[in-house]
Amino acid sequence: MSSLLIRNGVIVTLNDDNDIIENGNVYIEDGLIVEAGTFNGDKYGADRVIDAAGNIVMPGLINAHHHLYSTFVRGFTPPGDPPGSFMEILERLWWKLDTALEPEDVYYSALLAGMHAARAGCTTIIDHHSSPSCVDGSLDLVEKALREIGLNGCLCYEVSDRKAQGLGIGENERFIRKCIQSEDGQFAGLFGLHALMTLGTPTLERCSEAGHSLGSGFHVHVAESEIDVDITFEKYQRRVMDRFLDFGIPGPKTVFVHGIHFGAREMDLLKTTDSVLVTNPESNMNNGLGMTPVLELLQRGVPVGIGTDGMSSHMISQARALYLNQRAYRRDPRVAFTESADILLRNNRVICSRVFSEPRGVLGSGYLADIIIPEYVPFTPVNRSTFYGHLLFGVSFARIGCTIARGKVVVENGRMTSVNEEEVRAKCVERAAKVWNRIE
Repeated sequence: MSSLLIRNGVIVTLNDDNDIIENGNVYIEDGLIVEAGTFNGDKYGADRVIDAAGNIVMPGLINAHHHLYSTFVRGFTPPGDPPGSFMEILERLWWKLDTALEPEDVYYSALLAGMHAARAGCTTIIDHHSSPSCVDGSLDLVEKALREIGLNGCLCYEVSDRKAQGLGIGENERFIRKCIQSEDGQFAGLFGLHALMTLGTPTLERCSEAGHSLGSGFHVHVAESEIDVDITFEKYQRRVMDRFLDFGIPGPKTVFVHGIHFGAREMDLLKTTDSVLVTNPESNMNNGLGMTPVLELLQRGVPVGIGTDGMSSHMISQARALYLNQRAYRRDPRVAFTESADILLRNNRVICSRVFSEPRGVLGSGYLADIIIPEYVPFTPVNRSTFYGHLLFGVSFARIGCTIARGKVVVENGRMTSVNEEEVRAKCVERAAKVWNRIE
């Protein structure tokens, strides 16, 4: 049995009562929180004690949609004219990148991005992977990287027909089955799909049958660009959510991503099927695609989550981008502030509760000991009504001094504890140069 005591912190529980405890403590045993409150620290004989020194102590963050494999594209400009449409972005950059990846690239790109996530306070990642030149076993490489860091992961492989019909179906089946048989709560699997514009009827039928036979949900991009909507209607005379419904894809465990070009019918179908929609504001702005109708979805009761879509591993900046984008678009300074923080801190943990067996996202008894201590000592009052302001205007710019995942310290004094950062970065520089050469 291992135990850890965090003392002298501003404990942001994120429980149902939004309790915030000054000069509070958190006691952890074997990866779970035993108690969070004002108890005497001497009550438990902890193996180790961490003094929070008046800093905020809060649950680890969750990324509800990532592409860890995109790590090596940073700073790279595709040869030729700049892409002028979303399809050109896919064809000239992302589909060349994923095809250029070799097994070692898959591993190191996940390892580096996982390091960045841990240092930004993210302890759980729901990832969507693609590497058409090395499909089999690729999810094991991503798992290996995240496990070495100590993070939690829900993984899938992106099935599409662009390289071969149904490429990746077997990898999804294998990994999901492996997670079920292992009963290891650290990792879970979803059945990955790219988007309707690259998925034909035979592949959708196979994916639907395989996913349902395993009791799995799906993880799929939807209506990210008008082209996905237009191609689907031209080929099948169906709207995107209606076509997914034809194959039984929507449901409580299914994670749809983007939904920028959703109409009222699509939003209503998300609600009636109890499906999840994850928005990725920085990525959508970067690609010039528009804005997910987040407030309309929330009004309908759709569980909206938030991710990075591979742009970065920094989650609080996504919440900032979400509320600022909504306000700028609507020209209304009254909207989306509370909603964006709720989506990050509460809705993302709801999504996790659908795909993982262990509860997380609350500092309370029985919850997974995923905890972060930003180097942020509040200089104005912190309470139920002010914390979101501290989060989005203060914690967002603070270094994460300590990240604890599953009860283990994975970041201490802003540095990784389980991997050699310098060695990893040097290896990634080497691997990235080779990937760039293959793309060009």
